[in-house]
Amino acid sequence: MPVHHAQPADPDGEISIVVADDQALVRAGLRAILESQTGIAVCGEAADGQEAIELVHRLDPDVVLMDIQMPGVDGLEATRRLLTSSGGDRPAVLMLTTFDLDAYVYDALRAGASGFLLKDTPPEDLVAAVRVVARGDALIAPGVTKRLIEQFARSAPAATPSDALAELTPREAEVLTLVANGLSNSEIADELVLSNATVKTHVKHILAKLRLRDRVQAVVLAYEVGLVYPGAPSARASDEPRTTTTG
Repeated sequence: MPVHHAQPADPDGEISIVVADDQALVRAGLRAILESQTGIAVCGEAADGQEAIELVHRLDPDVVLMDIQMPGVDGLEATRRLLTSSGGDRPAVLMLTTFDLDAYVYDALRAGASGFLLKDTPPEDLVAAVRVVARGDALIAPGVTKRLIEQFARSAPAATPSDALAELTPREAEVLTLVANGLSNSEIADELVLSNATVKTHVKHILAKLRLRDRVQAVVLAYEVGLVYPGAPSARASDEPRTTTTG
């Protein structure tokens, strides 16, 4: 799985967004919601994937809201081209879909999209999602992302261990398993009795060693190599008495 680097938006600056959807009313609605918020501006609109690619190259936005099903170059192919192109910073891509188990979304996550939203997502959740991916994080919540990955992992070919996993320390492998089960850094810290800073460092090392962009890609990889599997109970730490540790 290739690594895709996205430059986080300036935390003190305005978040610029390109909205790509073939329905003008949808684009107008998204623009109205986003531009009602302080610190967010829609700098361009695209009616298909090719237009989105051209706008991104010209406007260099922080985030792209990308509809999956568009005429001509669809959202999936546009995302793949944007996030595998050479040179320059790449935007964070949030996929928009009508169905929470759209088959294309799994491929989009593998291509490097930072997450996805349903088109009927409440306005406040849309705004929160944009802010999350703009600062360089992945939208691994709400849990529908994990459900989608599980759905398609069930029909994927039998997983084989990845040589890359051999580079992980036992603690890093444990953290990756918990990440794949949908736990946040603070939840992992509680589970393993670590500080939040230590968990954050472990996650950073995992992504670097596995050449992954973010937590979404880490979850996908964990399923693909069989570290976790669909329907498995969430990994939990031992019930033995705990002592505080730093890693």
